[in-house]
Amino acid sequence: MTDEPEQYLAARLRRAIAEDPRTTEMGVRITVRGDTALLSGDVASPERRAELEAVIHDVAPELTVLDDVKVVPVGEPEGQEDLR
Repeated sequence: MTDEPEQYLAARLRRAIAEDPRTTEMGVRITVRGDTALLSGDVASPERRAELEAVIHDVAPELTVLDDVKVVPVGEPEGQEDLR
């Protein structure tokens, strides 16, 4: 485990998933407690979810990742929107 404060490590991990071309995710939250990183939020595909964990392991291989990220498919809206 590193001597880096948890909030700094969480910020470094958030920056990594935002800047890494595999993920470019801004909407995923990361909380670090001890040697565990909790990921939460929504992504568009299972592949993106797996890449998040890969980026975290690349940046901080000593952390255990708890993944609470949900896959929410993104597609074109169905039907017509009724504006009143």
